[in-house]
Amino acid sequence: MQPNILLIFPDQHRHDWLGCAGDLPLNTPHLDALAAQGTRFRRCYTPSPVCSPARACLATGRRYTRSGVMGNRHNTPTDLPNYYRILRDAGYQVSGVGKFDLHKPDLDWGIDGKNMLAEYGFTSGCDNEGKGDAISSYDQQSAPKGPYMHHLQQSGGLAAYRDIYFTHGKRHGLDFSAINPLPKEDYCDNWVGEKARSEIQNFSPLKPWHLIVNFVGPHDPYDVTPDMAESTADRIFPLPHANGTDDPQELQKRRRYYAAMIENIDRMIGELIAEVEARGELDNTLIVYSSDHGEMLGDHGHWGKSRPNDPSVRVPLIIKGPNVKANQVRDDLISLHDLAALFITSAGAAIHPEMDAINPAPLLRGETGPLRSHLAIGLNNWRMIIEDNFKYILEENNSERLIDQNSNPLEDENTTDMMRYRDHIDRYRQLISDEIPFEDHASNNL
Repeated sequence: MQPNILLIFPDQHRHDWLGCAGDLPLNTPHLDALAAQGTRFRRCYTPSPVCSPARACLATGRRYTRSGVMGNRHNTPTDLPNYYRILRDAGYQVSGVGKFDLHKPDLDWGIDGKNMLAEYGFTSGCDNEGKGDAISSYDQQSAPKGPYMHHLQQSGGLAAYRDIYFTHGKRHGLDFSAINPLPKEDYCDNWVGEKARSEIQNFSPLKPWHLIVNFVGPHDPYDVTPDMAESTADRIFPLPHANGTDDPQELQKRRRYYAAMIENIDRMIGELIAEVEARGELDNTLIVYSSDHGEMLGDHGHWGKSRPNDPSVRVPLIIKGPNVKANQVRDDLISLHDLAALFITSAGAAIHPEMDAINPAPLLRGETGPLRSHLAIGLNNWRMIIEDNFKYILEENNSERLIDQNSNPLEDENTTDMMRYRDHIDRYRQLISDEIPFEDHASNNL
């Protein structure tokens, strides 16, 4: 029987901010339960730590340099095979809600959120603006260009939203923390969560379904409702590594708000799973939690993503469902775009020969790995090879670094003896030379 597929896909959730992942004072009971009932991968990496390239790689099952998307100013090509269309052709109802970022530079989602959905293979759904794009599109046209801003216009919350994102953003970019004054039901992630619940309720029971839920959090800015702020107000989080410039009180506040956004998403995950259970379909639903990329969160003095450091390129990956071993934690190297192969094969379809994705199903069953010998990750101005405990990074200016994560897990600057590992470096250079050359693409990294 073809399983349903529920992919919960927030924006900018770093790998180690889960209750089940370490000693942080995080309350993520629903994610922790999924991990206990399924498999958690500790070494899942994004093919590229920026929204549009990462999501293009996931959709097309291709690594970064073959995805056709070098940065946030490029649309995912509609002429490339993608797993959404393959699932649709295999008989699935294919839906999604939230921030897709498949045609991000257009800044036009349609006020019903349906622009380009059919072209990418969706049979239903609602694509909405991300945090920064909502304001960028509105200020260009002085009118909503997507469903979320249209909703705020109808509910009377548009002025308050514009004030918090435009006024603060003009001063601080997106790296700021603030209380979001909107009512709970108008807070964007809550709005996305309700749309996801409606999609699940409206699926026909006669055909399998796929739903991707693209929450906009915990992407910066670190904005939360008053209740969310109160929920983490008394907690003390470790301050960022190697950050000697930012105010410690502001660092603590941002980390508390980041945690509150994650916990709010976790709450809605419980609600979505309850909807699936109410349909009597929980045993035949593959539930996957991951993210497009991570978040530096002040480590090494940086915020956001775009860097080759683990907080930026490593993402959570939890999978629960049919033929998935319970309470399994794995350290195999796996890429976000391998999920395309998992979904396609789970549907009983064939992986397109132009895809690079490798099916991780044997690992989910508990078989021995490895799935991959190495991973290639990149952005327009750097490339990286990950193999075993080594990370080799080549910059566009030809500077290079080799990091041994066994001896240097926090990735402080080049502590590995380059000459001692000359054979490794020569091999990594060859692997990178197999990728396309650097290109001078401007990249909006919001």
